[in-house]
Amino acid sequence: MITITLEHPVQEDLALLHARHHAAMHADTPPESIHMLPPDALAAPGITFFVMREEGRAVGMGAFKRIDPSHAEIKSMHVLMELRGRGLARMMLAHLITEAQAAGYSRLSLETGAQPSFEAARALYLTAGFVECGPFEGYGPDPNSVFMTLAV
Repeated sequence: MITITLEHPVQEDLALLHARHHAAMHADTPPESIHMLPPDALAAPGITFFVMREEGRAVGMGAFKRIDPSHAEIKSMHVLMELRGRGLARMMLAHLITEAQAAGYSRLSLETGAQPSFEAARALYLTAGFVECGPFEGYGPDPNSVFMTLAV
C-alpha cells in the first residue's frame, strides 16, 4: 500500500532518498546549475514536504515552496530508481498539485534539467499539463534548466 503524508524532511529513514536525489542531480549537471535544496533547507518555513511510503518504507518525496500567496514552486521531487515505472512519480505529482490547490495556490512552477537524463521528468510534467515558461523567482536563464508552470 502506498501512502503520501506531510512529514519533516530531516529523518534518518529519508537518508537514502536524499542521497539518491543528490547523486541524480549531480550526475550530469554542472554545480552552478543545480537548484536542489538539502534536507535541512526543506524544513524552512514556507516549504511543505511530503514522503511517499510503501509498507512504511520511504520510496519517494516531493515538496512545494511558497513564492507568493498565489504561486508555489515544486522542489525535490524524487522516487527511488528501482521503483520507477509504476506510476509513483505521477502519484506524487498529483498529490503535490492537489495539496497546492488546497493551500490556496493558483500557480505551480518548477525548474528541471535540460539534459537527456531529465527527459522522463519533463514528459511527466508535460503530461500533467505543465508548459514551458521563462525563469521565475530567483532564477536566471540557464542552458541546463527547463522552467515549467501550471495554472491549478
